[in-house]
Amino acid sequence: MIEARHLRVLRAVATTGSFSAAGRELGCTQPAVSQQMKALEAAVGTPLLVRAGREMRLTQAGDALVRHATGILAGLTAAEEEIAAIAGLRAGRVRLVSFPSGSSTLVPTALAALRAAHPGTRVSLEEAEPPRSVELLRQGDCDVALAFRYEGAADAGEWEDLVVRPLLTDRLVGLVPERHRLARAGSVAIGELAGDPWIAGCPRCRGQLVQVCEGAGFTPRIDFATDDYPAVVGLVGAGLGVAVLPQLAVESVRPRGARTVELEPAVRREIVALTLPDLAQVPAVAATLEELVRAGAR
Repeated sequence: MIEARHLRVLRAVATTGSFSAAGRELGCTQPAVSQQMKALEAAVGTPLLVRAGREMRLTQAGDALVRHATGILAGLTAAEEEIAAIAGLRAGRVRLVSFPSGSSTLVPTALAALRAAHPGTRVSLEEAEPPRSVELLRQGDCDVALAFRYEGAADAGEWEDLVVRPLLTDRLVGLVPERHRLARAGSVAIGELAGDPWIAGCPRCRGQLVQVCEGAGFTPRIDFATDDYPAVVGLVGAGLGVAVLPQLAVESVRPRGARTVELEPAVRREIVALTLPDLAQVPAVAATLEELVRAGAR
């Protein structure tokens, strides 16, 4: 018989590469991890791990079991949460992952409303940009992920296996120093910024920036790159370059020394909340999704 606790330990070993590191992650000892792996191998009747130097590597059977473990553990979590809610034994628990500009705009509004309606529901928040946030969801390490993708993206089918709740469409705006020649322009064609140095954001945003600029006939000279939106605003405000930011990001910071300008042609990104099909049936997760949808409509 394969036990859920053994699957969690196997996944931890596969992720960390050793029994000792898995033990630290799970809060148990290295011998305990080793014993549980022996029990799991005895249950399935074949080796799941082999030692390669100082690391433990998965056998073909181990790799197959880890792939199935994510769905199994997610299903068990869904079952535990739904049963607990039906039985009234405890309130729900939701692990939320969001990208930074969503964390500072959509998430506070949604969680305040959720707490007012369901004061016993506990929500934890972790920050990660897509595609990492989506990976965490598929790995069973969160219950709801806020993510985004740009209009016309080639990977339009990347969320086909997930429950997708659209929240809003976020338009990108240009950010220039307040003494920039285009600071008081009503709208700016991105090609007009071709000669300026650029400050770029997260890897996905950076890739979109390069794609849009190349579509306008130039390659941006990126002098600085940072995932921290206040840092982007600060660098622009200091006159060190120009940037393109989502409107949500601009709303979350005070752009001192910088001005926003409307970009033409418009560049937009779709903001969504994602979860696994099994988890969508969990009352606490469903309530969180509903509040995120309401926050996006405000």
